[in-house]
Amino acid sequence: MTALELLRAVAHNAPVGVVVTDATIDLPGPTILYVNAAFGRLVGRDPGSLIGLSPRFMQGKETRRAQLDSFRRAMTAGVRFHGYLTNYRADGTRYRAEIDCRPLRSADGRVENFVSFEREVVRRVGRPAMSADGRYEPISVGDDMLAGVLQELALFRHI
Repeated sequence: MTALELLRAVAHNAPVGVVVTDATIDLPGPTILYVNAAFGRLVGRDPGSLIGLSPRFMQGKETRRAQLDSFRRAMTAGVRFHGYLTNYRADGTRYRAEIDCRPLRSADGRVENFVSFEREVVRRVGRPAMSADGRYEPISVGDDMLAGVLQELALFRHI
């Protein structure tokens, strides 16, 4: 079983959006190879229609270039990216996404794919926190068994 097949099996009903892309960083890539139903709901599109697109389809006028550059640097270096982007749904509405993207490596250490876990967040009410991590909270929190597994993987936390 390949890593992509394993992710498909595990992520199918995950409470957070899951996207697997190839390792192409330069335009027109990366190319989406897999998305789960939660990601389709997040972006307001049928999951099957997203295969073959670049995740760039979610970007818009309020997507910050500095965050995209940080994301690109992490992908180029083959390291994890955790951050927040303003993205857009199919109907044009914007939302704030928390993204935890990690490289998937082959047995010889080459980056073959990237897997991103994504969820919508809102700004916390009250005094802002010192770091971006404490500034946002998820729109919804899954309470299924997989949510515990995702927490064990330290998703959505800086390590």
